[in-house]
Amino acid sequence: MTIVTLFIYIGIAAFILTGLIAWMKQNQINLVDSFIQNFAGSLFIFSGFVKAVDPLGTAYKMEQYFTAFQDTCKGSFLKFLAPIFPVLSNFKVSFSVFMIVLEIVLGIMLIIGYQRRISAWMFLIIMIFFTILTGFTFLTGYVPTDTNFFEFSKWTAFNKDQMRVTDCGCFGDFIKLVPKVSFLKDLILMVPAIWFLFRWRKLHELFSPTVRTSLTLISTMGFLLFSWSNFIWNEPVWDFRPFKIGVNIKTKLEEEQKAMAEVEIKAYRLRNKQDNKVIEIPYKAYLDSFKLNSNFKASWETLDQIKTEPKIPRTKISDFDILGMDGQSVTESLLSDPHYNLIILSPKVKYQVKLVEEERIDTIYKMDTAVFKLKNKDSVIIKRVASGTEKKLVKRNQYDWDPDFVSILKTKMLPLIDSVKAENVIGSAVFGGLTEEGINHLKITTGMSVVCYEADDLLLKTIMRSNPGLLLLKEGKIIHKWHYKHLPGANELRTKFLNEFANKIY
Repeated sequence: MTIVTLFIYIGIAAFILTGLIAWMKQNQINLVDSFIQNFAGSLFIFSGFVKAVDPLGTAYKMEQYFTAFQDTCKGSFLKFLAPIFPVLSNFKVSFSVFMIVLEIVLGIMLIIGYQRRISAWMFLIIMIFFTILTGFTFLTGYVPTDTNFFEFSKWTAFNKDQMRVTDCGCFGDFIKLVPKVSFLKDLILMVPAIWFLFRWRKLHELFSPTVRTSLTLISTMGFLLFSWSNFIWNEPVWDFRPFKIGVNIKTKLEEEQKAMAEVEIKAYRLRNKQDNKVIEIPYKAYLDSFKLNSNFKASWETLDQIKTEPKIPRTKISDFDILGMDGQSVTESLLSDPHYNLIILSPKVKYQVKLVEEERIDTIYKMDTAVFKLKNKDSVIIKRVASGTEKKLVKRNQYDWDPDFVSILKTKMLPLIDSVKAENVIGSAVFGGLTEEGINHLKITTGMSVVCYEADDLLLKTIMRSNPGLLLLKEGKIIHKWHYKHLPGANELRTKFLNEFANKIY
C-alpha cells in the first residue's frame, strides 16, 4: 500500500462517516468542516493503531531520533540541550506509548467533537512536532555525515545515504515512507491543523458531553493496555515486520540480493570544486570523461550514484547475518540446516560488568641442567625446576547478570529445548551486544550447552520484540516465534509445530 492509496481509503471512510453524521444531525453541520474533521481523526486513529500493535518499534525509532538530535546539538549553538536526549532515550518506551495513545485518542476526540478547541490546539502541536521530525529526517540527506545540520553553507545535493534516520516510522512497519514523502505528508496535514484553529466552533459534536468524556477516558485506558500488551505480555498481535511467521529468510535473502545485484547505475551526481555547481551526467559520459579529460578528476567531485530501483524492495532481511564466536558468518549453514532449530534470541542481554582485581599465586620456575652418561658420552638435559611462588594481581571482568533474565533461560527456555532434543531438534542462541567472554560467562552461569552466535542488535530487535524470545526455524523458514511469557509446552511444541512428530501419540 502507498500513502496515496491510504489517503484514498481514509477519504472514503471520512466521506461515509460525514454522510452518516449529516443524516443523524439532519444536515445541521458544515459538510466541509465535518469531512476534514473526520479525515484528520480517521488518519490519526489508523496511524496510531498500526504503531500500537508494535510500540517497541516506535520506541527504537525514537531512540534513533534522540541520538541524532544529541549529535546535532553537540556541535551547534544548541549544545546546552544535548544532555537531555540520553535521558529521554532511557524513557523511550514510555514516550512511545504516550505518543501512540495520544495520537489515537486525539483522533477519536476529533471525530466525536470532544473539547473542540483543545483538540484543535493539540492537533496543531502534534503536527508541528511530527513535521519537525520528518523535516529533520529528510533535510539531513543534504548534510554530509561530517557536517553539523546547522552548517548550512556546507550542505550538498541530496544523498539518502547521509540521512541520520532512514525513515520516520509514521505508520510503523505497515507502510515505509521515504523521508521526502513523509515530510510532504505532514506539510499537507498542517493545512487542516491551521483550519481547525479558526473553525473549531464549526466542528460537529456527537453524543452528549458525558458520553464524549466517557468514550475519551475508556479509549485512553483501552489503548494503553493494548499497547503494553504487545510487548510486555506477548509479541505484536499483528506482525508487519519482514520477519513474520511463515517467511522463508533464505529465499527472501537470495531474492533481495539478486535484485540488488541487478541494479544498474544510470548517472552520477557531480559537484564542481571551483564554483560548487552540481550536475548529473549519464553513466557512459561519466566514464568517457576520465578518458577524454585528464583534468576531470581534479575538477569534479563525485557526490552520488543514481541507480535504478531494485525489482524487489530491500528490507531488513538483507542485513540478516549471524556470526560464530570466531567472527565468521554462519548464515548460510544456519539457513540451510534441515533440522528444526529452536533459537534463543536476545537483542540486549541484561547485565552489569565491572573490572575487579584478583590475587593469584603463580609458581616460579628456573632452568637447570642435568648431565647424564650415555655410552661413555656426556648428555646434557635442560629442564624447568620449580623454585618458589609469587603473588600477582590479575584484572578480570566480573559479570552481574539480571536474575530475571537468567531465570527465564534456566527455568523456561533451556528446559524446553532439552525436552525436544531427543526428536532431533537442535538448539542455539544468538546474542546482540555481548562479547565472546560475556557469552562464555553466561553459558557457565545458566548451564547453557547450546551453540551460541552473535548478531547485530538492531537485526535481532526487528526479528523479535521479546527479550529474550524463542524462534523456531527450519531450512530458513520461520515456523513460529514466542514471547518468553507465552512459551509452548513440550507436547504442544511437538504436536503443533514439529510436523514430523505431529502424528505421534503425544
